[in-house]
Amino acid sequence: MKRRNFIKKASLTGVGLTVGSSLINCADTPSEDKKVVAGFSAKETLPMVIATWHVIDATAKAMDVLQAGGNALDAVEQGCMVEEANEKGQSVGKGGLPDRDGNVTLDACIMDKHGNCGSVVYLQNIMHAVSVARKVMEDTPHVMLAGEGAKQFAVSKGFKAEDLLTDASKEAWKTWKVEAQYKPIINIENHDTIGMLAIDKNGDISGACTTSGLAYKMRGRVGDSPIIGSGLFVDNEIGGCVATGLGEEVVKTVGSFLVVELMRQGKTPQDACEEAISRIVNKPNSDYKNFQVGYIAVNKKGETGSYSIHQWFSMTKFQKGVNEQIQSDYFNKA
Repeated sequence: MKRRNFIKKASLTGVGLTVGSSLINCADTPSEDKKVVAGFSAKETLPMVIATWHVIDATAKAMDVLQAGGNALDAVEQGCMVEEANEKGQSVGKGGLPDRDGNVTLDACIMDKHGNCGSVVYLQNIMHAVSVARKVMEDTPHVMLAGEGAKQFAVSKGFKAEDLLTDASKEAWKTWKVEAQYKPIINIENHDTIGMLAIDKNGDISGACTTSGLAYKMRGRVGDSPIIGSGLFVDNEIGGCVATGLGEEVVKTVGSFLVVELMRQGKTPQDACEEAISRIVNKPNSDYKNFQVGYIAVNKKGETGSYSIHQWFSMTKFQKGVNEQIQSDYFNKA
């Protein structure tokens, strides 16, 4: 067995779940999956796109790709690129809030219908981190590149190096420095990550996740967003999931992989998301009242789910000609 494939498969085994055939994910060439699920016509609900938070421009772009006959992988990449270029978002790509030293650092990953995946962590001065992640997946023998190496690779592939710290984000950072409190915020009204899942007209699923990470984080901090199985996981036979919120808590339960495995066991996307949140809040000494985590998921039928710890998390869904923001149900109703 090649070392690369061994590492991928061993990392999934460590989740502590009985995964069976799911170990083919993040492998190189799975078998062709069926396009029609028993009792279900794909024409009724496909293509479709879902994403974390209120990002209707991003889902609209992804749907444009799908309706033009494009595949799910192209759709999620181009959809995420919309938010990476949105300077007003201050949490993804250009204009993202910096770390405590004033550096904008980006994390992103992408995963296709075959389970192939690519990721970049601590990437600086390159706006479209999700596209660099795709290049890692397609043009290297690796899954993840980090820091200066990721930047050098991006430049070698023709990506433009530029300063991503906008005046607005710089001023916000200066204001934060007055007190310099390192404390996660429960809810960010816009969004702190964009995670996107798409199913194309053939019934194939892909996903992507991109972020500038926790605002004013410690230098070098990496969250869940670029980690396959935590911030994003896709199994083309079952469905996909993406996470948002405090990445450290998502990593501890390998959240997105957990949601997909729960769907494999027969749970609906909604029930799977709720169970994954319960794994976080029911931990001994969980401090869940002081941080937010949210999941969105889709299964092979095009059924969706979303759930979070606290109120105000939302999902954007584009399906059957309707592009809408849907407020998520949540755990902490006290």
